Amino acid sequence: MARIKGAMMTRKRRKKTLKLAKGFFGSKSKHFKMAKQQVMKSGNYAFAGRKMKKRQFRNLWITRINNAVRPQGINYSSFMNGLKKAGVTLNRKMLSEMAIHDPASFNALVETAKNAL
Repeated sequence: MARIKGAMMTRKRRKKTLKLAKGFFGSKSKHFKMAKQQVMKSGNYAFAGRKMKKRQFRNLWITRINNAVRPQGINYSSFMNGLKKAGVTLNRKMLSEMAIHDPASFNALVETAKNAL
């Protein structure tokens, strides 16, 4: 029986890795060994970046809400506590959008939160 060699699958695997490494600096996009290492590292960075993106957006929303409620004479934590006691279940993303695009309804929410405290 003839011996089966893995040239086709090896070439396919290497092409896939080199395609992922396209645009990397220097040898990292040309040589398989270096490209493989960099693709693995890049994958780790991408994974961490997706988690950081969520944290940064939440931080942005909280900052926007805080800046919108300060002129009303209340801070962020008191505002969120008041909303919770009033039974208002809006997420931070929607609250920050309301603060920017619809200040009148946001001010009504602030009053609701103040009355609930």
